[in-house]
Amino acid sequence: MKRVPDEGGVSVAEFCMQEYVYASLCVNFRSQGSPMSEGTSFAASPGRVIDIAADIRSGARTPTDVVQACLDRIAEVDGEVQAWVSVDSAGALAMAAEMNREANDGQFRGPLHGVPVAIKDICDVAGWPTRCNSRTRADAPPATADAEIVAALRAAGAIVLGKTHTTEFAYYDPSPARNPHNIGHTPGGSSSGSGAALGAGMVPAAIGTQTVASVNRPAAYCGVSAFKPSTRSMGTYGIAPLAPFYDTPGVYGWSVADACLLYEAIRPPHAREEHLDTSDVRVVVIDDPFLSEATEEIIAARDRVAGQMRDAGHTMEEMASPISLEDLNELQGHTTVYELARVHAGLLEFPEDQVGAVLRQSVIDGNEIPDEVYQAERRQIDAMRGAFLGGLRPTDILLWPATPATAPEGLEWTGDRRYIAPWTAIGGPVISLPAGLGTGDMPIGMLLVGVPGHDRHMARVAPRLAEVVPQTS
Repeated sequence: MKRVPDEGGVSVAEFCMQEYVYASLCVNFRSQGSPMSEGTSFAASPGRVIDIAADIRSGARTPTDVVQACLDRIAEVDGEVQAWVSVDSAGALAMAAEMNREANDGQFRGPLHGVPVAIKDICDVAGWPTRCNSRTRADAPPATADAEIVAALRAAGAIVLGKTHTTEFAYYDPSPARNPHNIGHTPGGSSSGSGAALGAGMVPAAIGTQTVASVNRPAAYCGVSAFKPSTRSMGTYGIAPLAPFYDTPGVYGWSVADACLLYEAIRPPHAREEHLDTSDVRVVVIDDPFLSEATEEIIAARDRVAGQMRDAGHTMEEMASPISLEDLNELQGHTTVYELARVHAGLLEFPEDQVGAVLRQSVIDGNEIPDEVYQAERRQIDAMRGAFLGGLRPTDILLWPATPATAPEGLEWTGDRRYIAPWTAIGGPVISLPAGLGTGDMPIGMLLVGVPGHDRHMARVAPRLAEVVPQTS
């Protein structure tokens, strides 16, 4: 079980710091012997949520088997990948044992009974501190309640395995996490630890959040899938805010089908029971001058994926974007900075060395944006959204590259957000589709983008589209 502070002993704040250091030492050790080279790949499949859940229900595996396999993999590779803030091994195994007994009695808590999950460390987990990778929260007390998305996962039967690294307050100052395909490259941000943990085979399911590109980009860079629901459609209670106009939690799974299953397991009750015809789907390949900044291998991968879908009998169509996606990216970024400056204005009261340089400067810059400019930009985004969606049918799915290039070398920069930000602003569900490997065996990712509000339609259709694209990462 998790350790608890002794009565009459250290303060809660002191205990939390001790627990944090204790967990970090347990997880983020460096194995003895020769250090791994930066070119070493730690990428591995963690197993599919669909298969794990089915095996637990059939008795082929127990929740304890699954949790222990994750813990073994963490011990093997996280000293290099550094995806985890902390892992509650004893607590996860105790919960797994309880779920073993329930499964033996034919009782299952939900579709994720016994499936381990990682939680991004801007989301509250009851009894654990939420530090947001910020020195300003070094003494944060334990959360008193689960974030809504964590509570939904538990209700569906998932086992919380631990918390994963994030960029500071889910912005751009990087975390310690590394890309499992090459630890000299970024895993992306801000859900860096979640993407890396799943891409390294340490956990089959994870939670991230997206304000700009923070769910879909780590998935693309780490060679896994993710489902970002329609913007603001999921509850954000218990999640540290960045820019509330955009903040949206999302889920990671190894394949598109796994990510969609996770979404269906925790979707909010207000998600529409849709009756859209899932056989009447058109995949629209969007063209825009913005694509001129993509590398040749990214465009070639997009064309290959489109061809595979066409050869499988899916209806394909090309469409020029009726709006400038580059302009929409700029607007999305500018409104984000305005909001985060007001959410995190208090960070300027801390010494400069206590706050990441990028976040601190953005708070300063955002406070200089007048309210009337922000309101005008929101109206402009609304108009652009309407102009773009006006040419689509509710059943359309868009195909677009996730990033202009594969994950860049170095850990100082979390990578290029520009190809994802416009879709966050338009607001529909966005799925990361693994699309093979590029130069240096680094993953290439595509996006499948749906019409806002039609998340359940997307969850039903996307796996069928993705199954024709071999997942080689």
